[in-house]
Amino acid sequence: MPQTKSHIKNSKVILRNRHLNRKYKLLIKKAIKTYLFSVKNISSYNTQENLNICINNLSIVYKTIDKAVKRKVLHKNTASRKKSRLANIIN
Repeated sequence: MPQTKSHIKNSKVILRNRHLNRKYKLLIKKAIKTYLFSVKNISSYNTQENLNICINNLSIVYKTIDKAVKRKVLHKNTASRKKSRLANIIN
């Protein structure tokens, strides 16, 4: 347990930041799952409409990853690595 006032305040800040970081990481995971599901569908039904859905899902993943980088939840190199790996899947 924190002893001083500054430690008590710091623990509140840490809890708040942990909650926000977890929120952004979960959003990224959900977006990646929907993208991978759409890629799986495109492999079975190879149509232009499925390709467009896949590209839209990829842009949503990029958007959520960039928001996490902007708020310093993810490091920029980690984000670029994730984005390039996801882009290679569709290619």
